[in-house]
Amino acid sequence: MSGHSKWSTIKRKKGAADAKRGALFTRLAREITIAARDGGDPDSNFRLRLAVDKARAENMPKDNIERAIKRGSGEDKDGAAFEELTLEGYGPHGSAIMVECVTDNRNRTISDVRHLFSKAGGNMAEAGAVGWQFDRKSYFSFPSSTLSYEKAFDLAVVAGADDVVDGGDEVEIYGPVEAFKTIADALHQVNVQPAEAGLRLIAKQELEISVEETLQVMKVIEALEEHDDVQDVYHNVKMTDEALAALEAA
Repeated sequence: MSGHSKWSTIKRKKGAADAKRGALFTRLAREITIAARDGGDPDSNFRLRLAVDKARAENMPKDNIERAIKRGSGEDKDGAAFEELTLEGYGPHGSAIMVECVTDNRNRTISDVRHLFSKAGGNMAEAGAVGWQFDRKSYFSFPSSTLSYEKAFDLAVVAGADDVVDGGDEVEIYGPVEAFKTIADALHQVNVQPAEAGLRLIAKQELEISVEETLQVMKVIEALEEHDDVQDVYHNVKMTDEALAALEAA
């Protein structure tokens, strides 16, 4: 299993990603609201369908989901105007970090994220200064018990994927952005519900640092993830088995 997938599993077990359920629902609602701008029908809006599926998997109340869809589609005229924002920066030990946000106050979010970087001894960078180190990819992960690596490999190749990773308990599929819907539909046809599915930023080259240094970087990542306006955080640090074991024990 790759470092990303293992870390995601650890966070789910520990509840570190969203210590408060309300914070998780806020993130999910914003994701639905943004997706619903392209139409409020999950059957015809694929991004919205994925966002709603993710919310249901986390037991988000139906009323919350419907309100978020109405805000995004324009039915709720009183809803806050959210925008997507990607911020870039450097964390400890030269680590490259990308922060994807959804906010109703751009200046507040930029100020808060800059403060979190500075507090950690890092700094926020200009647009493009860090982003060139990442590629945007379609990403899916699911338990191998629902679909074996061999079958997933065959399915993914036909659907246009770039890579399929055998992680033992989990299978990961990577592909170009334009193959996202094709891969997702192929998984849906064989009744596979991904634990994670979305467009992710993948580091072109991973940074190898010590376990202690990795832990310092991950403290910054966790602080950023805890901010209400932050949806996802990506980095280029190689997550070794030793570092993951230390994170799980922390």
